[in-house]
Amino acid sequence: MRATAIAQPNIALIKYWGKRDAKRNLPAVGSLSITLRELHTEMRVQLDPALAADTLTVNGEAEAGMLPRISACIDGVLGAERPPAVVDSRSNFPIAAGLASSASAFAAVTLAAAVAGGRSPGPDELARHAGRASGSAARSIFGGFVELANTADGIDVRMIAAPDEWPLRVIVAVTALGAKPVGSTEAMEISRKTSPFYSSWIAQQDQDLATARAAVEARDFERLAAVAEHNCLKMHSVMWASRPPVVYWNSATLRCLETVRGLQARGHGVFFTMDAGPQVKVVCLPDAAEAARAALAATGGVVEVMSSGLGPGARLVEAA
Repeated sequence: MRATAIAQPNIALIKYWGKRDAKRNLPAVGSLSITLRELHTEMRVQLDPALAADTLTVNGEAEAGMLPRISACIDGVLGAERPPAVVDSRSNFPIAAGLASSASAFAAVTLAAAVAGGRSPGPDELARHAGRASGSAARSIFGGFVELANTADGIDVRMIAAPDEWPLRVIVAVTALGAKPVGSTEAMEISRKTSPFYSSWIAQQDQDLATARAAVEARDFERLAAVAEHNCLKMHSVMWASRPPVVYWNSATLRCLETVRGLQARGHGVFFTMDAGPQVKVVCLPDAAEAARAALAATGGVVEVMSSGLGPGARLVEAA
């Protein structure tokens, strides 16, 4: 009746933005991501029939705001007639700040809840459950390079390259602490309803995915860099053109982009990407990682720099 699982956040190189079915939380477009190694969320789920209701703590503090989503996720895995759950979440990186904390949290809680409830679903089923709670969480069930494709009745998620098959590095420049002002789900709906660029975003995604997939398969860093940066900027352009505009960047975000351009001009194998938040993720060839880390740490406004390799998918660490 108790299990603990750990999962890593993932960084989308070809982005997921928008939903085609909000009720089932199905993405409007496919996506391609990399799962990080050094950043993680650990979720402990204990089912206890003696309790009156679910409880949730996040990094040692009671968290009422996220509890309904966590409860709904566990219901999806075990059914609404399950016993109440005590859920403890711990992350080693900032949450709700554009670093895919929800992806790692819901991937981990899906696995922990299944094992605590005596179930043993395979990764495809786990991905479907996790994706209903957080669209990007489906990708954190898997490690390395992961593609999420839309199907007629849901999603199909698969690893297209293992972490050690192309061991890139990721440097994360944190430019602001604390929760972002507009949550991703709300921002996606604003974009879908009001951005004049939204339909073009949807129409061009399949080509971007094909280009990125081919680049990963060929280990073509320059090709992956070009399509990933362009896809990122298109997504943020959709947001900026929404009404009201959804702008997550700050002045340090822009300075980090200038830093990346400077590294590229000096011949370093690096490129940037950003999700729904002000943090800048810099994907690097291994021999460029230290130069990128040092340059970003010296960039004005950067609060913290984190470094990670590519890592595994969600996994169980304890069951009883």
